[in-house]
Amino acid sequence: MSMVVTARGGDEAALAELGEYVEARRPDCVLGRDVRLGELTIEATLSSLPGFVDFLKRDDQTRFSTLVDITAVDHPGREKRFDVVYHFLSMYLNHRIRVRIQAREDDLVPSLTDVFPSADWFEREVFDLFGLMFSGHPDLRRILTDYGFRGHPLRKDFPTTGYTEVRYDETLKRVVYEPVNLVQEYRQFDFMSPWEGADYVLPGDDKAEEEKA
Repeated sequence: MSMVVTARGGDEAALAELGEYVEARRPDCVLGRDVRLGELTIEATLSSLPGFVDFLKRDDQTRFSTLVDITAVDHPGREKRFDVVYHFLSMYLNHRIRVRIQAREDDLVPSLTDVFPSADWFEREVFDLFGLMFSGHPDLRRILTDYGFRGHPLRKDFPTTGYTEVRYDETLKRVVYEPVNLVQEYRQFDFMSPWEGADYVLPGDDKAEEEKA
């Protein structure tokens, strides 16, 4: 199959043509495609991800030589809870593509480190913040939070206060971990002025006076 594809900038017609080409070449990997707001998104199958990405990297009509980012989106009410999202750039052909897969909480997502070594830290970040496991990753451990951190802070069911707090203890001369313990005064707000007790008037304080009147 011979086809020349050029998708420059936000040209939606060219992006649609690129999507058609990718789907025609790898129908076993593509579940769907969409062009929206000047960006092409390909929905791909989980199991075929490394081979599909290798195709995107090496095919003469795509040449997505740069892995820009890997991230995830949490949908707690969905059976396949997570969208794992990959962004690629072709500096040779001046186009971009977003590849998205769906994964359950206990799914193993194939690592892309054999195709793009730069996926190493991206996948560690997704593991750290969302708790997704990547099979075949050479060193899957936390990268942004502390090694003793509990939970995954970008999951939507993660409490905003977290589970533990970390502080340096001057007596023990070391870092200590303690359960989060917020006293009641930090849970009450008057919602009228953030500057309660200040001896000067700031814009908006007059609204509080009007409410009292």
